[in-house]
Amino acid sequence: MAFGRSERRRPPAAADPMTLKILVAGGFGVGKTTLVGAVSEIKPLRTEERLTEAGRPVDDLDGVESKTTTTVAMDFGRITLNDELVLYLFGTPGQDRFWFLWDELARGALGAVVLTDTRRLEDCFAAIDYFERRGLPFAVAVNCFEGAEHYPAATVREALDLDPTVPVMLCDARRSGSARDVLIAVVQHAMDVGATQREPALP
Repeated sequence: MAFGRSERRRPPAAADPMTLKILVAGGFGVGKTTLVGAVSEIKPLRTEERLTEAGRPVDDLDGVESKTTTTVAMDFGRITLNDELVLYLFGTPGQDRFWFLWDELARGALGAVVLTDTRRLEDCFAAIDYFERRGLPFAVAVNCFEGAEHYPAATVREALDLDPTVPVMLCDARRSGSARDVLIAVVQHAMDVGATQREPALP
């Protein structure tokens, strides 16, 4: 079959980018919804509901007294890192009573961000334990809230008793560049872990 000049010169179709699933986890009120919204190139899907008096006995608001809403299912966003890589972001609910959703959200995930607040550092223990048990690579990102005391990443690592290979970094979940750096660190760490697991054992 003969082709016209324009058809002969048409460049080959670009390959579809790789899509990866990343979880954004952490305690109640730590900034997960904010981080997803800061980097998402689409209008993020949010499942926030207003906090009510009925929830006060089970929702610990110490340190986040001004918070008026909570995620009851998940947050969802998307970010294109480059022509070859797109991340789908799933923010997990932070309260204990919604943890039954985590197993479904974690299915097929490459890795996770554990967002922390140094004023309530103990709130991230459950997320860290969950990902360690599942063997899912994760990075810890300290959300530097205004008015909170700031600590070096090494101090946070020691307080959380993390494996030396787990990335720990400081961030501002409101800033897209800062949040993007966190996601890049998670992807790189997960790929490093995967490469290590694929290496043949030494005789």
